[in-house]
Amino acid sequence: MSKPRITFLDISTMDAGDIDFSPLVDIGTFHCFPTTSPDEVIYRLADTDVAIVNKVVLGEEEISACPDLKLIQLSATGYNNIDLEAAAAHGVTVCNVGGYSSDTVAQHTIGLLLNLATSIHRLAAETARWCESPIFTRLDYPATELAGKTLGIAGSGNIGERVASIAAAMGMRIQFLARPGSMKISSHGHPRVEADEFYRTSDAITLHCPLTAENRHMINAETLTKMKPTAFLINTGRGDLVDELALATALEKKDIAGAGLDVLSEEPPPADHPLIRLSQDHPGCPLIITPHSAWTSTEARKRLLDGMAANIKAWRAGRPTNVVGD
Repeated sequence: MSKPRITFLDISTMDAGDIDFSPLVDIGTFHCFPTTSPDEVIYRLADTDVAIVNKVVLGEEEISACPDLKLIQLSATGYNNIDLEAAAAHGVTVCNVGGYSSDTVAQHTIGLLLNLATSIHRLAAETARWCESPIFTRLDYPATELAGKTLGIAGSGNIGERVASIAAAMGMRIQFLARPGSMKISSHGHPRVEADEFYRTSDAITLHCPLTAENRHMINAETLTKMKPTAFLINTGRGDLVDELALATALEKKDIAGAGLDVLSEEPPPADHPLIRLSQDHPGCPLIITPHSAWTSTEARKRLLDGMAANIKAWRAGRPTNVVGD
């Protein structure tokens, strides 16, 4: 096979100027664009064998209009932006990369939890106020010790298990949310508990499950009411796992103690998003929002790049790997 023509339609989603894309350049003729709007997709893929995308949508219209396209390589694990039926109908292979950011997302998750528990982020933003303190310290914001507390984890994949191991090393008790048909004990020996007990007994809940029709808005007005008023919610999974208006209401009413979010249902969010507005209008609210950045360590993005290059090489050799839908 001659060297393929490779086009990365939204390279700005993983390029911060700190990684070398030569592994892709070495494979074939490489073109890249920071971002690509819907009306630019077909033109930019007109002569392309391999399309690399993160969030750009490739549907029936785009795939059918690009007869040279043979491989769609995702610079991500998720593939909801690709019409898999259209790809199969036109003989286009779709590959993703999994597991490249597990340690990084787990680290970010624990960081959110630690900040909520200690108020580090609030105190560090007010260093000038320490100079005005009448005593040697400041007791303005609550701090709670996590050792001995129970961390409830929804999702027992690589990230969930990594979070469990870190939290256990900090002295936390771990429990997983049980799914229909799941065993009572996780692969690492932690109990799986039914939903009512999970929400009622967890001192912090963190979400690491894929979004499905069944678990959309699993965190809602009802489940938030079941949670302890001292509990924290962490979401580094998918924004739509949470009913965001219900969460905003719960935080305003102090039904739970705080939330740390790295994902929202719309990204980037509109300025009038209820949680963005809450964080801006009430800066003292125990709410931390980061811009879907849990996965973005240099190491994780390098692993992603290596995985993409390996997939393209395997496809060229006639033995594609990490094929979505297989």
